[in-house]
Amino acid sequence: MTRAPSKNLPLPPLNAVRAFEAAARRSSFKEAAVELGVTHGAISRQVRLLEDWLGRPTLFRRLSHGVMLTAEGAALFAEIGPALEQIAAAAVRHGQPAKTSATMLRVNALATFSLRWLMPKLTLLREAHPEIDLRLTTGNEPIDALAGDYDLVIRGGPDTFHGFEAYHLLPERRLPVCSPELTATLPLDCVEDLERHTLIDVGSMPRLWRDWLVMADHGTLVPASTLTLDHFYLAIQAAINGMGVAMGPATLIEDDLRLERLIAPFPTLSLPARSYFAYVPVTSPVRTASLSVCRWIAAFDKGSSVASSPDQLPPASPQPRH
Repeated sequence: MTRAPSKNLPLPPLNAVRAFEAAARRSSFKEAAVELGVTHGAISRQVRLLEDWLGRPTLFRRLSHGVMLTAEGAALFAEIGPALEQIAAAAVRHGQPAKTSATMLRVNALATFSLRWLMPKLTLLREAHPEIDLRLTTGNEPIDALAGDYDLVIRGGPDTFHGFEAYHLLPERRLPVCSPELTATLPLDCVEDLERHTLIDVGSMPRLWRDWLVMADHGTLVPASTLTLDHFYLAIQAAINGMGVAMGPATLIEDDLRLERLIAPFPTLSLPARSYFAYVPVTSPVRTASLSVCRWIAAFDKGSSVASSPDQLPPASPQPRH
């Protein structure tokens, strides 16, 4: 027999209750955010919403390593926790539980790496790891200047950042590239021929062409003209469009070279460059998923030997844990 409610009781916002319960159970807004598939800021806002609804009691005390319930928060959690467990149990008894959702992995990667290497292979990654829900954002700022929490950050390296482990992904080198159509009208048979071409510069790396020319024993060469663009991906696209000769990151343009959208007129003359590294927070609750993606990317390095287990993927040496 169904019991009718004795009166219409007001309910607090249920999303705020869920956020509060997860943060209280884990003593961490960050871990609660991972569990619920939202951002750290969303948890904070939901907790403030619940505090406002209750008349502004302070439910948590913020600590350097997480959060701790206040007396008011502990009293509320003591009643809300069992209530939510009872609701979940009732749902299991009277219906089909939802399937376990994929692990959300928040990735921040260099813009050119994302556009020229990762995005074209994203379907392959999803097929290889359907259990991972990858959320990709791009950025070039240093890790310690990132706004927001990420489970995996892809930058150059090796570098050491407090609280992160570093893993080598792919090597890199830089060399001149251009469209095949460009050399059909202006041949590039030797380095001296660059005097008749437009050299495409990257604004953030103004010495890149000069360093290559010095390495090629032509440090005094003066090109017909120059074109300066802000990012590598713009310089690469300009070269594909036949606007000049760019210094291309070899790893990121492998597909362009294979499909002959670009050619490398001097393939044996290349500048060494920083490799691509993954930086994983040592306290990440989704570390296994992060390392699975690291292994998947590193497998594309034709000269690498990739471990069979995520936990066997070696950190960069030396890379101490902090």
